[in-house]
Amino acid sequence: MPRALIVGCGCHGRALGERLASNGWQVRGTSRDPDGLAAIETAGLEAAPADPDRPGTILELCGDVSVVVWLLGSAAGARTQLDAIHGPRLERLLEKLVDSPVRGFAYEATGSVPPETLGEGRAIVEQAAGTWRIPIAMIEGDRSAPGWADRGLRSVLEVVGG
Repeated sequence: MPRALIVGCGCHGRALGERLASNGWQVRGTSRDPDGLAAIETAGLEAAPADPDRPGTILELCGDVSVVVWLLGSAAGARTQLDAIHGPRLERLLEKLVDSPVRGFAYEATGSVPPETLGEGRAIVEQAAGTWRIPIAMIEGDRSAPGWADRGLRSVLEVVGG
């Protein structure tokens, strides 16, 4: 059974996780916040504490994961922190995923994070795909628009050729 790791599993991540679970996936969602972890469990998903600003906390969750979903296009925080998680932190994570069972990466390329920051993240993900032949997909579109979770599901399935 394939497993997805959703990094940044807030309400939209939980909606995507529920779609994946209904398609036979096991889903692990991350949060830095105890209340967020409880909400993930309430949604019927596996909750895991992790911080995208510390890639090691993400990597330790990847031992049995097929696809990582970087759902941080609307992450909140200081601009320097957002630049880091869509820049050098993301780049370090992708470099390390090569030596893991992860076989695909889905990146949320739109959201409330400044467009230039998301553009840098997109470029890093695309470069990783070319360098290490990591299958990737971009999750795009307004989260509040109807059908966003279904489009996210299609993006994740695209990564694994489904």
